[in-house]
Amino acid sequence: MKDTFNIPLEEDEIEVKLWEYIDGLAKADEMSAIEKLVQENAEWKAKYQELLEVHESLNLVELEQPSLRFTKNVMEEIARLQIAPAAKQYINSKIIWGIGGFFITVIVSFLVYGLAQIDWSTSQSVNTGVLDKITDADYTKVFNNTFVNVFIMLNVVLGLMLFDRYLNDKKKKLMKEA
Repeated sequence: MKDTFNIPLEEDEIEVKLWEYIDGLAKADEMSAIEKLVQENAEWKAKYQELLEVHESLNLVELEQPSLRFTKNVMEEIARLQIAPAAKQYINSKIIWGIGGFFITVIVSFLVYGLAQIDWSTSQSVNTGVLDKITDADYTKVFNNTFVNVFIMLNVVLGLMLFDRYLNDKKKKLMKEA
């Protein structure tokens, strides 16, 4: 390590090494080499004295502290300026309506398919009501598949989410008017 300090260093490099020495960040072998250079070399000694004075003056300076009301002042200024709401929604409403339309179409198509499976022709008397025909229908053909059940459940959850969003938008409009 001593060999690196025998090579002539530029003033900036000397300053960096001295700051490391003053701050105690230098390694032990560097510390002893710098200490020796400060004692023997006039340039290093002068620079060390200069940096030591700067270090002591920095230690004497008190850091400014913000006023006790600083945070409150900042928050009042922000409230006074009243931040404008976003001019555009992050998600395009056409996309939401498209997704909602898709799921409604799927639900209607399942209902049509289910109703198409009902045997509407009957050999019984004409006096049987529509209610009897619906209760006699075999729904196991339509709703026996686990995939169909999961898909319908997903549609119900998404429908509830859309309904919740609609109610929240309505609530926000009422809050703005009040």
